[in-house]
Amino acid sequence: MLRFLTRRSLGAAFILLIVAAVTFFLFFAVPGDPARLACGKVCPPETLAQARHNLGLDQPIFVQFVEWFFGIFAGREYEGLGHCPAPCLGYSFVNREPVFSTIVDRLPVTISLTIGSAIIFLIFGVGTGIIAALKQGKPLDKIASISSLIGASVQIYFIGTLAMYFLVFQWQVIERPRYVPITEDPIGWAYGLMLPWVVLAIIFTANYTRMTRSTMVEQLGEDYVRTARAKGMSARTVVLRFALRGTLTPIATIFGIDLAGLIGGAIITETTFSLQGIGRLSIQSVNNSDLPMLMATVLLAAAAIVVLNVIVDALYAVIDPRVRLS
Repeated sequence: MLRFLTRRSLGAAFILLIVAAVTFFLFFAVPGDPARLACGKVCPPETLAQARHNLGLDQPIFVQFVEWFFGIFAGREYEGLGHCPAPCLGYSFVNREPVFSTIVDRLPVTISLTIGSAIIFLIFGVGTGIIAALKQGKPLDKIASISSLIGASVQIYFIGTLAMYFLVFQWQVIERPRYVPITEDPIGWAYGLMLPWVVLAIIFTANYTRMTRSTMVEQLGEDYVRTARAKGMSARTVVLRFALRGTLTPIATIFGIDLAGLIGGAIITETTFSLQGIGRLSIQSVNNSDLPMLMATVLLAAAAIVVLNVIVDALYAVIDPRVRLS
């Protein structure tokens, strides 16, 4: 296991290096002038030259990348802005604040939104899929299949807007979604994010129900499951000890991808419910042409995908005894 994790970690680091290089060259090597974006609309020539020097645009492109990359870990000096401490992702073109501090401020909102919704859709999705597989062909299975098809067909911006209109403004059964730090008020934290959690869970639960049901039906027909039944094991033992463990392998795969996507920024959800998370920050960065902030959100999303894929690969051996890491 240690050898596997070491090898996968080195591979993940190499992938992140490639992603960082591609991201940098896309934003700084394409036609355009990042210095003018950083300087603003009214920018005298001497100020533009200073901005170009601060960004290192007066150096070869490879030197720019090396200084930017190592500045992430060692910090970097910006004339007129001072020292950017590590991890340094540069300064925002909009508010001249360190990009990393803005990411840290926004990340708890996205993490809270991700964790709460993931718990809900994982429990209900997997649970409903298991029940539907065990009741295959019966009314409960048909209801679960139809419900999951409807849930997978609707979009977050549609159901989120309807939920806001009726539940918040018309019927006033719940307050407008807001973020309260869990360290200050755990109950207020959960209550303020309950509506976004439920809306996200409706979408994702449908996918997990369909995936779990199809995989569970397949696992129940495997030879080792029939052997367990032939040995006289209880139905509960057969389902939980054998069939479920084989079912969880593909579930873990899509869960890692979905979790990474949510951590990288639930853009539509955060915009619909006016939550100031990473997703909303990325949209604002695009609208404001804030290249350093946009690069940081891209790197965060890439890092979440790579790291969670390593974790999921390691979990395969724990979930399914047939999987061996070598």
